[in-house]
Amino acid sequence: MKIAIDLCLVPLGVGVSVSAHVAACQRVFEKAGLAPRLHAYGTGVEGEWDVVMAAVRRCFEVVHDMGAPRVHATMRMGSRTDRDQSLADKVSSVESRLSGSPTA
Repeated sequence: MKIAIDLCLVPLGVGVSVSAHVAACQRVFEKAGLAPRLHAYGTGVEGEWDVVMAAVRRCFEVVHDMGAPRVHATMRMGSRTDRDQSLADKVSSVESRLSGSPTA
């Protein structure tokens, strides 16, 4: 089953800047063969359920290994069985409406 997630992972106890931890998590997703889409408050990822969820777990492990005693995360997730839809498709649908074009 395919899944799309939006993950916001926050290491606690590591100081103010968390960019190194975010970058490490991005590398985890890329190493898993996924194409993460970083945004200001999280990362969008899509792929097969087991691959995505294993990568999320690995992100926690890597961030802990970097010295974070605690990791807090929020994750929104969704799946579709009626058709194949990517994160880019979802964005394009909204952008189409914003430009005044009819949507599918």
